[in-house]
Amino acid sequence: MQRAAKKPKPTDPNQPERMRLWLMYPQRLIQKPLIWEVGHRFKVVTNIRQASVTDEIGLVCLELDGPRAEVKAAIKWLEKTGVKVEPVEINVIES
Repeated sequence: MQRAAKKPKPTDPNQPERMRLWLMYPQRLIQKPLIWEVGHRFKVVTNIRQASVTDEIGLVCLELDGPRAEVKAAIKWLEKTGVKVEPVEINVIES
């Protein structure tokens, strides 16, 4: 009799997670390399999916991939830095 593989608990901090987020940068943060910093401070892979940056505001669609605890910590750090972070709610079919 074969046993089913044990699934990780949803609250397991080491469970892999991929989140797609909208980042809204205020003018004072546009010149800062925050996405680079996130990739070096936390054990996450960053993937810029879309971006629009002007002199007044930055809007970035960023995918974060890594252990759940690291993804959550990276989001918290971005918010503490002054970036507004919101989840992308609509999945778009990519071609």
